[in-house]
Amino acid sequence: MRFHDRRQAGRELAGRLTALRERSGLPDPVVLALPRGGVTVAAEIARALGAPLDVLLVRKIGAPRHEEFGVGAIAGDDPPCYDELTLKRLGLSEARLAPVVARERNELHRRELRYREGRPPPALAGRTVIVVDDGLATGGTARAALRHVRRQAPARLILAVPVGAPESLAALRGEADDVLCLHAPYSFSSVGQWYEEFGQLTDDDVLDALHGK
Repeated sequence: MRFHDRRQAGRELAGRLTALRERSGLPDPVVLALPRGGVTVAAEIARALGAPLDVLLVRKIGAPRHEEFGVGAIAGDDPPCYDELTLKRLGLSEARLAPVVARERNELHRRELRYREGRPPPALAGRTVIVVDDGLATGGTARAALRHVRRQAPARLILAVPVGAPESLAALRGEADDVLCLHAPYSFSSVGQWYEEFGQLTDDDVLDALHGK
């Protein structure tokens, strides 16, 4: 199963969430996208549910000199959320990663200012919060995002992704009330392999989605 692009994936995921709402209700929903890739998917879901769309800023913490290899993530001003087993295996300490965390937090704040344009984050207490990304690989950023939302006492917390690695999905089931994924292939190696079109999105693409374009 491959998706044509993020929009198609979002529409299919929206259909599943609409069915979930009909079965169990999703009162006072808000859709939070993980930028950049999750925004296009989330926009289709927000449109189908008639729910507000916003962003949840999360940044991966990469290993020194191997930044694409995630060892943790940060969300908002929360403390870093580390994969402790990975830190131990690589011989890394939180102190050694402090410069990486500071750099990623600066980028997170930059994006926060750009995307929110002065708007405050939405109030989440007592609401149905749907956290959306375009796929789930290691699950590190999603874990940080879900813990960030959980601290704000939502009535129901849902993680929704079109595709994800089975082991990562299983590991996150304790972090959300519901984990919804359309496709969990055992041959998973990257999110992009499950899309025919998977171009990088820009800040302007994120703003267009948030403005309903």
